[in-house]
Amino acid sequence: MYNNNKILVVIPARGGSKGIPRKNIRLLDNKPLISYSIGIAKSSEYVDDIVVTTDDSEIALLSEKFGASVIRRSEELSGDEVPLDPVIYDALVKKEKLALDEYDIVITLQPTSPLLKPSTLDKAIEKFEDFGVDSVLSVVDDRHLSWGYDENNDSYFPNYIERKNRQFLPKDFRETGAILASRRQFVNEMSRLGTNIDLIEVSREESVDIDNYEDWWIAENYLQKKKIAIVVNAYDEIGTSYIYRCLSIASRLIFHDVLFLLDEAHQLGIDIIENYNYPLQLYDGKDDLVNKLREYSPQIVINDILDTSEEYISILKEEGYFVVNFEDLGAGTKVADVVFDALYEHEIGQQSNIFTGYKYYVLRDEFYFQPHKIITQKVNNVLIAFSGNDQNNLTEKVLESILSTNFDGRINVVVGVGYDDVEGLVEKYEYNPAIQIYKNVPNISEFMFKADVVFTSAGKTMYEICSLGVPTICLCKDEREITHVFANESNGFINMGLGEAIERQDIIETFIKVVNDYELRVEMNKKMLAIDLKNGFENVWSVISEEYRKFLLKR
Repeated sequence: MYNNNKILVVIPARGGSKGIPRKNIRLLDNKPLISYSIGIAKSSEYVDDIVVTTDDSEIALLSEKFGASVIRRSEELSGDEVPLDPVIYDALVKKEKLALDEYDIVITLQPTSPLLKPSTLDKAIEKFEDFGVDSVLSVVDDRHLSWGYDENNDSYFPNYIERKNRQFLPKDFRETGAILASRRQFVNEMSRLGTNIDLIEVSREESVDIDNYEDWWIAENYLQKKKIAIVVNAYDEIGTSYIYRCLSIASRLIFHDVLFLLDEAHQLGIDIIENYNYPLQLYDGKDDLVNKLREYSPQIVINDILDTSEEYISILKEEGYFVVNFEDLGAGTKVADVVFDALYEHEIGQQSNIFTGYKYYVLRDEFYFQPHKIITQKVNNVLIAFSGNDQNNLTEKVLESILSTNFDGRINVVVGVGYDDVEGLVEKYEYNPAIQIYKNVPNISEFMFKADVVFTSAGKTMYEICSLGVPTICLCKDEREITHVFANESNGFINMGLGEAIERQDIIETFIKVVNDYELRVEMNKKMLAIDLKNGFENVWSVISEEYRKFLLKR
């Protein structure tokens, strides 16, 4: 029935806004505010004509450029105190005279509601299919525990019977002002409402009504919001560091929609994401992953799955996604838009899309709140922490080396989820109360901060330790780690090279030297703390934002 109606949208836009001067023509996310409401009306399936009623020449010019006709309102209808009813009626009458026709439905669309969706406008119009509906208003569910004020008794009273959590309160609708639609016969100088009112409920996002600078800030953040898909996994062989990096990134993307995609075969990663309550979808193989991405339709896809293939990244690019990879040495780097690898230096970053070095390392959230390590004369606490599966059992090699010295302090051993025989390790050293063994602890920063010396590999853990300033001895777990050049003397580390090739006597001598040389540990601490590792996310996101801007310009 609504297809047979002639529908007019009237957009009221004065030039003399007070809360935000010249509000209607100011740029909101690089477009004039007035353009959003015009665009919403133009995108509707049912709207026949769009008219902007204004007293301002600049608003009139911009409105015409964006596809609306303009009715110039009189000075009498342009004051601060003038209600909208006579303004809308004036525009309606003048437009009908110009059109030599009469409209069936008249819709007031406020330019201060730029986040309204065209589909919501269409749903409001479709409500007029019911001949009993005279008018439709946009509303948002604004239920909350509220209080009223009795002026006669100078007292307050609750507007509820029983205190309940918000979700259990009865719905309480507040008008958003975005849409007020009525049949033609109910629009006059005094009113735009008929007797039988229907409501169209909108989301919190669509309900934003720009009245002040705070509203403007909220609207701009909504408009800049992106859908971001994060493809990552965690399992025994690779450990959990990749998934915790992605969680750290997600926690900072507060103004964006984030969806995690994990391989259904790897329960460890699934359990971690579910524990953090992020949206999560599982996939079974590459084809299913691609289909899940199509369903979500993100603007940005982040892969933290180590080396990628050119085929996989090419598929993502063909879908139109902006692709970001972490720690990728695979052929997919040639096709991805941006690749970050904090573990390498700039010699591998000859491709313009590759960004390497420590400034792109994203610390886990817990490390932002740990104080810096204060070096003491005596070493009382040693931490051994080789993440992942530690296939060469460097954990026990280091532990045995320390025990062969006269060290009389505490030794904390933290092994990764992939470590083969934790029970056997515990049983072997249960005789020694100074040794405590833990598996995959959630608060590794506490263990690092309490340590006076750390033994670890040359992986991502070294950045976390560096952010605290704890003297560290590195043993590389494999050939790939040897190429991770951050763990070097100039950055405050002692890197002994490939762990399986190191003799225990060398570990013993190095450990004794570090324990006994207070000045050496102070120097290691100073070199570590001179490196700024707390701006990693900002550096990463700055690159993504700039490269994404270029990506959009090329489309």
